[in-house]
Amino acid sequence: MAQALPLLYQDDWLVAVHKPAGLLVHRSPLAGGEREFLLQRLRDQLGQRVYPVHRLDRPTSGVMVFALEPATAARLGEAFTERHVAKRYLAVVRGVGPAQERLDYALREEDGRRPKAEMPALEAVTEVRRLDSVELPVQVDRYPMSRYSLMEVRPQTGRRHQIRRHLSRRGYPIIGDAKHGKGNHNRFFAERLACPRLLLAAVELGFAHPENGAWLSLSCRLDAPMTALFERFGWAGHLPVDRASWPATAAPCPA
Repeated sequence: MAQALPLLYQDDWLVAVHKPAGLLVHRSPLAGGEREFLLQRLRDQLGQRVYPVHRLDRPTSGVMVFALEPATAARLGEAFTERHVAKRYLAVVRGVGPAQERLDYALREEDGRRPKAEMPALEAVTEVRRLDSVELPVQVDRYPMSRYSLMEVRPQTGRRHQIRRHLSRRGYPIIGDAKHGKGNHNRFFAERLACPRLLLAAVELGFAHPENGAWLSLSCRLDAPMTALFERFGWAGHLPVDRASWPATAAPCPA
């Protein structure tokens, strides 16, 4: 039996959950022979239907929100479409990332149905900020030392694989990214640092609650491999926690 999903918040209209890395959100043409999906696991755990309103890539972990009825799903989906949602991610990248930068590179969609070259280039903007870095006395690439950075990432648009593609294009691929990253660094983290996953996590999500309009801010802790890595690198001060918060003047919605 699958382990229960950690719930971050729940009321009569929506539920927020910690999505594990490696789990697909729902069935799709890209699912292949997969039999387990976040949507079905959450539905079975709650004993009721749930409605997805946004997505996270399969290898990405972190906070996800589902609506509990269709009208809420429509309102939350519109908020994501209209970019009225604040998103914050943490990523571990190769090299010493930029102190602060706005990455504004148009991206072609990757839907798996048509060649990417045939897809239109769409606006894609990502705000990044370096929170910390580390230098290891290990030669992974051509240099005798290896440097890695902890980046705070705030995507302003929601293109597929946007964060991974933007950071890779800027020269700072995310560790564990099999498609856009560097295989030798990925293997080093998997084999030597016990961290075989994509080091990208959605740690905060904020939006106006569809019922009362008050701003709901959700944060999500990292999983065990990423937490251990942060502690090893001296980055424990950047570890997020599970939390749901409201403005001081707003009362939480009833569960």
